Amino acid sequence: MSEKISKIISYIFHPVLIPTLGFLLLFNSGFYFSLLTWDAKRFVLLVVLLTTALLPIISVGILSLNPKFNIAMEQSKDRILPLLSSSVFYYLGSVLLGRMRAFPIFKLFLMASVLVIIIVLLVSFKWKISNHMAAVGGMTGTIFALSFRTGVNPVWSLLFVVLVSGVVGTARLVLKKHNLKQIVAGYAVGFATLYGVIYFI
Repeated sequence: MSEKISKIISYIFHPVLIPTLGFLLLFNSGFYFSLLTWDAKRFVLLVVLLTTALLPIISVGILSLNPKFNIAMEQSKDRILPLLSSSVFYYLGSVLLGRMRAFPIFKLFLMASVLVIIIVLLVSFKWKISNHMAAVGGMTGTIFALSFRTGVNPVWSLLFVVLVSGVVGTARLVLKKHNLKQIVAGYAVGFATLYGVIYFI
């Protein structure tokens, strides 16, 4: 895999886009909430896009006004404030989605994601764990947990998330953004947290 392709993959499956992409996948995986009206789905997607992508991007843009802030976030310490603000925005999203009382799974997804962000934040004080893989691992864990919990077998969705996991992990290694331990650790945190919360709660 070339560096150019690896960069494109990293942009497409950036952590700020994974939640929105994940919800799009969930809405087309045959689970019970696939029957939602388009208006309801649009509300969910807009809330998720706003609180997990747009607001975090804006906050990073504001932080970048400080010349001491490295927008590339190459050091683990550079990720602390963006992760902290993201956790607040994700929580806001969970509150908004909590209004859809018939589908508490949406709120649960974002609350579990807040937990992942907090874990990654705490690790980032000492070590550079992969945010990309934590996000992809969370998406994968969610699909697997819902599959086992509901008895639905979304074969294509499962194959897709497994394939994306491998491709994104490879891309991050090619770009030398992380070593293998950081890739595996990020994926394990995301997968285990989302799977545990979605399946057992």
